[in-house]
Amino acid sequence: MSLPFFYISSFDRSNGRVILDETNSKHAIQVLRLQKGDTVSLTDGCGHFLQGVIADEHRKACQIQITSVELLTPVNNPVTLAVSPLKNTSRFEWLLEKVTELGVQRIIPLRCERTEKENLRTDRLQAVLISAMLQSRQCWLPILEAPRAFPELLQLASTADHRCLAYCGEAQKISLADWHPGLGSTLVCIGPEGDFTPAEQSLAMANGYTTVHLGINRLRTETAAMVAVTLLTQRSIS
Repeated sequence: MSLPFFYISSFDRSNGRVILDETNSKHAIQVLRLQKGDTVSLTDGCGHFLQGVIADEHRKACQIQITSVELLTPVNNPVTLAVSPLKNTSRFEWLLEKVTELGVQRIIPLRCERTEKENLRTDRLQAVLISAMLQSRQCWLPILEAPRAFPELLQLASTADHRCLAYCGEAQKISLADWHPGLGSTLVCIGPEGDFTPAEQSLAMANGYTTVHLGINRLRTETAAMVAVTLLTQRSIS
């Protein structure tokens, strides 16, 4: 059985102990019934995988004595997902949970012409990412960026080696499954429930984005995002 796995917001190598926050301390001591001397795993979401033993089983400030530290290597070909928020908040949270489990590195909420949801609770979304990272036993927490308008995203083109936009409308496009741009970072854009507008697709093409499709079926935004991230992350580790 895997050891209990906790997230810590920061880690100081010079300090041999870490203190869990009140929520994690309560979960560890009152829910999991962990006791002094029990072994746990931790991560700071920045690649560090730590193991330690409980030194003080305080239910509000549980102290962990660190016994080992390992820095895990990030993926070679990271994937950034730029995706329009959904009107249904729970579906958008589900989307973020699943792409985190799949290993996406960065998430950019994308405000498009047809985006219906404008306001996001970033604190809640961050909690969703942390939970999904822990559940999938990863040590790299996806970076959740501030929402950006579609034209702003085009200005960030230089931050990724390869860029593509999934589009349902009439345009020259290739299957994402058949797109092999080579090694390096990839940015994939998924539009709102009404898709990108033709003007947005044309603007992306003019800025060096490849227009792709995800198959013959018309997919919901959250399904499309999951399919795209699956294809790209699996390609990056193969």
